[in-house]
Amino acid sequence: MRAAVQHEIGQDKLEVLDDVEAVGFGPGKVRIRVRATGLCHSDLSAMNGVLPQPAPFVPGHEGAGEITEVGDGVTHVKPGDRVVICWLPACGVCPACKRGQTELCLAGFMNAGTPNFKRPGGDLFGFAGTGTFAEEVVVDAGCAVPIPDDVPFDIAALIGCGVTTGLGAALNTADVEAGSSVAVIGCGGVGISAIQGARLKGAAEIVAVDPVASRREAALGFGATKAVSPDELADAKQSVTAGEGFDYVFEVVGKSATARTAYDHTRRGGTLVVVGAGAMDDFLQLNMFELFFDEKRILPSMYGGGDVLRSYERTIALWRAGRIDLEGLITHRVPLAEINEALDQMRSGTALRTCIEI
Repeated sequence: MRAAVQHEIGQDKLEVLDDVEAVGFGPGKVRIRVRATGLCHSDLSAMNGVLPQPAPFVPGHEGAGEITEVGDGVTHVKPGDRVVICWLPACGVCPACKRGQTELCLAGFMNAGTPNFKRPGGDLFGFAGTGTFAEEVVVDAGCAVPIPDDVPFDIAALIGCGVTTGLGAALNTADVEAGSSVAVIGCGGVGISAIQGARLKGAAEIVAVDPVASRREAALGFGATKAVSPDELADAKQSVTAGEGFDYVFEVVGKSATARTAYDHTRRGGTLVVVGAGAMDDFLQLNMFELFFDEKRILPSMYGGGDVLRSYERTIALWRAGRIDLEGLITHRVPLAEINEALDQMRSGTALRTCIEI
């Protein structure tokens, strides 16, 4: 089959090969024909080494497709079923799962170090234990979540990560209060989803912050009441909050510099929500006095900060009801063969989300 492969960490381009085989099928596993996958910034972070990932590997973790084969013991799906691929399935038995914090389950990460693919030259890993930039994947059965027939594959792919992460940050982690003021720093697909979540919760003011003019313009169509460049954020803080700071600030970039900016623009007693996935050697510096004196809550949000399966169902219900716009997030659709063009668009920051059709 075909798959996009990164041979070494740090390479700018992927190579689309046709001699790749998905491996590992057996009891408790499913084989999925991938139909669509989103290009998430986390894929770029794995490619450039910000996120840890063994190489060579097939990127992609945000996908949807059809079940083609199920292993022994798998009963919740059958061949022909349409599914979204969950890159972080819950085991249901670990301490985090028993506490109801299934988004913190580490079972999915345990598979990230096992090759998902092979080719004549050797083994290949799949990013986040999946690797959806391929025509076919073999994953644990828990990664295959059935979706209704009316949900298109490209929409389902986005629900698999970016939309769930952004919406959940606002609905679950922050639990944004109606009438509040919100700023969202970083307005790609995840940031736009956070904006939509804040709008759903009834935020009165939602300021979108992004250096790319096209993203700022797009954010206004998704519920932002104001869109500014990073240089204009201080003025927005003054005009919207009379200088006090925002009730909620979402950092959706994954860098200590933007997290520090987010902290500084959060009001005393307000909430900073860290959504972006950053590097292990990038440290956020805060002094002990400001932590005590400002009493700002710092809430990291992992995969939307809630039960992933319930979040999928909620997102589909909101989309069906017209309460959130998912089609508008997909600004580019490209075939697998043109994946490097999609990568360039993502790096330039011009695309909210690129969907790769496989």
